[in-house]
Amino acid sequence: MIRMKARAPTARGAVLPMVWGGVAVGYRFGCPLAQQDGLGARIVTSAVFLAVGTGLIVHVRRTLLRELRQARRVARAAQSVVLRPPPPRLDGLNVAAAQLSADRGACVGGDLYEAVATEHGVRVVMGDVRGHGLAALGTVAAVLGSFREAAHDEPELGRVLRRLDRALARHLRERARAGHPVAEEFVTLLLLEIGRDGDVRALNCGHPWPYRISGTSVEQLTRVDPLPPLGLFPLPAELESHVCGRLFPDDSLVLFTDGAEDARDARGRFFPLPAVLREAVRDHPVSPQSVLRSVFRALLHHTAGRPTDDIALLVLRNDRRRGTLPRPGAVDPAKPPLFEGEPVAWPGPQSTGRSR
Repeated sequence: MIRMKARAPTARGAVLPMVWGGVAVGYRFGCPLAQQDGLGARIVTSAVFLAVGTGLIVHVRRTLLRELRQARRVARAAQSVVLRPPPPRLDGLNVAAAQLSADRGACVGGDLYEAVATEHGVRVVMGDVRGHGLAALGTVAAVLGSFREAAHDEPELGRVLRRLDRALARHLRERARAGHPVAEEFVTLLLLEIGRDGDVRALNCGHPWPYRISGTSVEQLTRVDPLPPLGLFPLPAELESHVCGRLFPDDSLVLFTDGAEDARDARGRFFPLPAVLREAVRDHPVSPQSVLRSVFRALLHHTAGRPTDDIALLVLRNDRRRGTLPRPGAVDPAKPPLFEGEPVAWPGPQSTGRSR
């Protein structure tokens, strides 16, 4: 929970209303013109009080705007601590992430993401807390704080998920003791692990599956049915991560929250995320940063700048040295053919896929 201390009015802030009030009272009781009943005297008196009222309104408005700017600075500082921007390079992966809050000017939301390099591989979490704005930030902090520890400590992805589930349960119990309703609180969550060989493993709790970009092809990483969201039901006794294939050099993964695909335009049409991604990678290769820019530009155009839900995207591209991950049909140069004279399918020369 974020608490902001109310500041007592400063001497400078209290002087101006007192001056305006003194001017009004002094004119009303000390000026002979204010005691007259003629039309001209009444017009002058009305003008004086109108000026005093306008000055007070302008002063109050400036004070409120100053407090609003302070609150936004606090919100940005809180989010920068809780939802840290990922490093641009992570164990050979090019990473970019961004978030768009549904609360206009709030700068914070209920989406969460993180990517860390561990001895078990690069581990990534993408989640969506029910609700948005400052009210969801506490849940985001609880889940991300647990992930940042568990990702390094736990050798299995299933045990990482159990740690996150326990952290969420503790957070909800604390909110319930504080008198907040938690009966319908839940978090959709996606956990990914990308090994040094490019193998991708995943555990999904009610979250949209990411898209894999290979060249100019865009397809879902997998279509396996996910588990229920965290917080609604207990996790199953056996948690086996799902093998989702390999992320080859220059391939990318686009993780997102459901606010992206559920965004609607004025006619009620959903945002066509796969089509936008195909258009973004039409001139291959592209960087994760350019993919983010293209998607968010299309999202803002689709929703006329007024999304109804928080939206977060995280893009990872495999920039590891080509040749470490042979394509299907290729033979590892370190391994000889099974029989002497057997033809070997060597991968042909390809572009380096550097970011433009």
